[in-house]
Amino acid sequence: MTETATEATGTGTAGGRVRKGRRWIERWDPEDEVFWRESGARIARRNLVFSVMTEHVGFSVWSLWSVLVLFMGPEYGIDPARKFFLVAVPTLVGAVLRVPYTFAVARFGGRNWTVFSALLLLVPAVAAAAVMRPGTSYGTFLAVAALAGVGGGNFASSMTNVNAFYPLRKKGWALGLNAGGGNLGVPVVQLLGLLVIATAGAAHPRLLLAGYLPLIVLAALLAALRMDNLAPVANDTGAAVAAARDRHTWLMALLYVGSFGSFIGYSFAFGLVLQGQFARTPLQAASLTFVGPLLGSLARPVGGWLADRCGGARITLANFAAMGLATGVVLVASAVRSLPLFLVGFTALFLLTGLGNGATYKMIPGIFLARARRRGLTGEAAVAAGRRLSGAAMGLIGAVGALGGLGINLAFREAFATTGSGVPAFAAFLAFYGVCGAVTWAAYLRRPETGPTTADPAGAAVRPAYADV
Repeated sequence: MTETATEATGTGTAGGRVRKGRRWIERWDPEDEVFWRESGARIARRNLVFSVMTEHVGFSVWSLWSVLVLFMGPEYGIDPARKFFLVAVPTLVGAVLRVPYTFAVARFGGRNWTVFSALLLLVPAVAAAAVMRPGTSYGTFLAVAALAGVGGGNFASSMTNVNAFYPLRKKGWALGLNAGGGNLGVPVVQLLGLLVIATAGAAHPRLLLAGYLPLIVLAALLAALRMDNLAPVANDTGAAVAAARDRHTWLMALLYVGSFGSFIGYSFAFGLVLQGQFARTPLQAASLTFVGPLLGSLARPVGGWLADRCGGARITLANFAAMGLATGVVLVASAVRSLPLFLVGFTALFLLTGLGNGATYKMIPGIFLARARRRGLTGEAAVAAGRRLSGAAMGLIGAVGALGGLGINLAFREAFATTGSGVPAFAAFLAFYGVCGAVTWAAYLRRPETGPTTADPAGAAVRPAYADV
């Protein structure tokens, strides 16, 4: 290269549009090891760092209402079932927004969209500060909570952007680190909520919101100064249609419901479960809620790393089995009303959801690369085809996965409304993890698919088709 990528001022094209400006990178080929070593790795790391920062703030805003409901005492006149629904609304909106956010990266540029989507977070934060007081109607709370869904959309655009920057051999680590750093926004906002409740009291939720306004502005400013747009990245309607028609997109969406959907659903609901099932005060609940999401967030890049080394399908299967065991512990603890045992089981669930998030997401690019090779493609052609479909599939999988959080909160709402306990919901989750484990084994570990294959011509035993994804 005769100039560094970050200083390029020429033009490039993506989808037929001319790309101009200093922050546009015209050539990007991370699979070229010379390019990666000389300049690509450094540029990708820089963009990853600031992607993590903005996604972190986005997750905090998305999960704001899991904390704000702890400030809502009896004077607000909102019962536990309606609080669960209030927490579920941002989950739904965030899940829906993940689809357009995925395509926004190619349309506007990863840096440009990151700046805009970060500044957009000011809207739900300011709106929440305006309405958080007793006497506000429940409908108003629902509308403002829905605005927080924009924070959930940030995940899809951030992951799509990072996926484009990194080579396949590094995607598990990079995507896991990006998602894990973003997921940390959940325990951080819960810790800050605990700090406000412990120092100023539950009557001052605006202090929490005021703390996030400068953080949002700072994240947007740093993204504008330090991130880049990739000109070669373009939206591919054909790839989106092909990904939507591929059964593996929907199989992986199901598995992502079990991993990420569990993480975000439990993160949003944990405080309310402690209040409803174990009669914890807001301060007591807030002092416990952050631990699980923190461990789950930190575990996500570990799950990606393990998947890189051992195969995402193997780690995912083992993880769903362990999630089933942890859910069994939670059910036993609920039956005997043991809060310490309940916390042990629930914390284990959070840790496992984080591991599963990293392992499951790592499977996506590997699966579509394997499918390209099974169609007879080789070398760069197979890599390009796999990248094309996996990038399109990630938006759909991320959106459906986030809907798992909605399902968890609605299940808790129904369970507490009918029985006053979360036991029926946990029993349903246990059955679902069994289904996810069975699907993982049957689709990715049991035996090869029929069709063209790259089996050893000497007649060596054929490995399961996707065992190493």
